[in-house]
Amino acid sequence: MTRLLVVQNGPDGGPGRFGDWLTAEGTALDVVRAHAGAPLPRRLAHDGVMVLGGGYLPDDDVRAPWLAPTRALVAEALERDAPVFGICLGGQLLARVAGGTVRGEHGAPEFGSTPLTLRPEAGDDPLLSGLPRRVTAVEHHVDAVTALPPDAAWLMESERCPYQAFRVGDRAWGVQFHPEADAARVRSWNPERIRARGLDPVALARRAERDEPAARAVWHEVARRFAAVLRGRGGG
Repeated sequence: MTRLLVVQNGPDGGPGRFGDWLTAEGTALDVVRAHAGAPLPRRLAHDGVMVLGGGYLPDDDVRAPWLAPTRALVAEALERDAPVFGICLGGQLLARVAGGTVRGEHGAPEFGSTPLTLRPEAGDDPLLSGLPRRVTAVEHHVDAVTALPPDAAWLMESERCPYQAFRVGDRAWGVQFHPEADAARVRSWNPERIRARGLDPVALARRAERDEPAARAVWHEVARRFAAVLRGRGGG
């Protein structure tokens, strides 16, 4: 059984269904609730690392002091060519560690189920190759990657946010969206905060419910492929 270190950055930001799918593929998840003060290991003794989302920038060390050791673990994983999967903040953190740039409150925010487009560069990607060219995923962000790391493969984009998915090297992926989140997560969001963004929480929930069957199939397959990468058998 492979072991995956999972860094949780907020009380509501667990691995969700993506974690369930990985577990079903024989991956043991060691979830560290860093936001609650749980200590991170000094060195990476796992087969890979997954960094989840949260309401911080990747170098927001004053408010989130665990981000510095998280960056060190991701840097170690890149050096060792150990698999990495970063979600939202986690994807931004991977970009930052690998030499890209991230800006807070940048561009147009994205909330709810959002159309994404697979780029040609994803054609031979171990996780994304062969997926439908147009897919959806739940988004919840106001910060964004503004420049990819040098030599990163740019894999997915959306109308409002270009860098939705990328790969660093052969086995490290960052995504801006939330493959672990379903329509129930969207329904759980604070409706007043959603309305403050000029959005209708009921409409967001309905759209997520409409898109969920197709999205679930896509992200389940991506989780299956990442589990295969963790086992050292590529993405097929």
